[in-house]
Amino acid sequence: MKKILTVCIVVCVFAFSSCQNTDNSSQGKISETQTEPIFPKGEKITNNNFVGTAWLEGLLAADSLNHIAVGNVVFEPGARSNWHTHPDGQILICLDGVGYYQEKGSPIRVVNKGEVVNIRPNILHWHGASVDTEFVQLAITSRLKGATEWSGPVSDEDYLSLKQ
Repeated sequence: MKKILTVCIVVCVFAFSSCQNTDNSSQGKISETQTEPIFPKGEKITNNNFVGTAWLEGLLAADSLNHIAVGNVVFEPGARSNWHTHPDGQILICLDGVGYYQEKGSPIRVVNKGEVVNIRPNILHWHGASVDTEFVQLAITSRLKGATEWSGPVSDEDYLSLKQ
């Protein structure tokens, strides 16, 4: 657990410092746009657990000592995960763009750069980009009690329900 806390602190400090505006006339303001990504985009996800195009860069693999996986996920506009659960829950740190997060039976939540989503264990949910904006998230997932359990795709009707 200490490792994951250390990783989260380092990532948050680095993310904040990389967003600082270096123009001395407006020191202390945070830039509205991030010009350089914090982490590499990674490999295109080619499994059937996502709708649309998304990329994953594994930053920390779960092993027998820490059981924590950390990955940078980039979603193109309209891309999203399928419905799924995590036996130990999951934490999403929103690094850039505009995303959606939804738990089964609840309305879609819009998530923006700098927000954190704490997903409780075994909650059926999905997450991804908004309709018209790329979304970058850091996904922190414990594998202590097992792997992610995937369900079916999020229907277009459910995905677009925010606009109704």
